[in-house]
Amino acid sequence: MKLYQLHSKQAFPISRQKAWAFLCNPANLKVITPDHMGFHILSGADRPMFPGQIIQYKVSPFPGYTTKWVTEITHVKEGEYFVDEQRFGPYALWHHKHFIKDIDGGIEMEDIIDYKIPFGLLGQLAHPIIVKKQLKQIFSYREKKLTELFGTLETVPNKLSLKSF
Repeated sequence: MKLYQLHSKQAFPISRQKAWAFLCNPANLKVITPDHMGFHILSGADRPMFPGQIIQYKVSPFPGYTTKWVTEITHVKEGEYFVDEQRFGPYALWHHKHFIKDIDGGIEMEDIIDYKIPFGLLGQLAHPIIVKKQLKQIFSYREKKLTELFGTLETVPNKLSLKSF
């Protein structure tokens, strides 16, 4: 069983409260998801995040393929972090940790996603060609959209890495 991890860090010249207000609103996920993915929230985004919250989406990760994605918010520490886990969707495993911390001049947002591709060896072969490429594209888009919304801290470089175990 091969596991993968995406790790992303961005810094913004905003308060922790402003960052948290944006991140804890599930409806904002659509704002930071590329339009070509056909992302649409079906249910569960009618209130700020809380442990046990179930959010259902429809997404088209690839042209011609649409799937439902159901996540549960499993952990929340207000103003600091939350965790979402896939309950049903395109991955065999999806565990996404979102952290916010104060730094000089603003905050740092950090995402750590541990995931597994379905379909065994076939999925592992598809990872570098399709999945890894798409995840990099999605997080590059998020970086761009968040920078448009909040600006950037030039003194702290953004980081994005993907690795396997």
